[in-house]
Amino acid sequence: MNSHFQIKPEHKQTQEIQSFYEPTLLLLDHIHDIKKGNLRMRGYNEENAAVTKEELAQKMAYRFKITIWLAHQVITSLIKAEQVISFGGYVKPKVGEL
Repeated sequence: MNSHFQIKPEHKQTQEIQSFYEPTLLLLDHIHDIKKGNLRMRGYNEENAAVTKEELAQKMAYRFKITIWLAHQVITSLIKAEQVISFGGYVKPKVGEL
């Protein structure tokens, strides 16, 4: 059954993943601003705001109409490219980005 699936060349898969960088960074910045606002409203330090990788992947899948697997691949690629700050199961945009 798996023989029916076409395997993309590695450079094509890399291009596909990298094509989601900018929209994902914009989405991450938007979600991060909401998290900061929630902390500000409750009187906590805004610098503690972060987005879970799973929440970001879910929102990416919904907004970009992609699979959860591809969303996680994009997030992993962003982390490896040092486009976002990652710690544990959380990510947040780099300061000064966008």
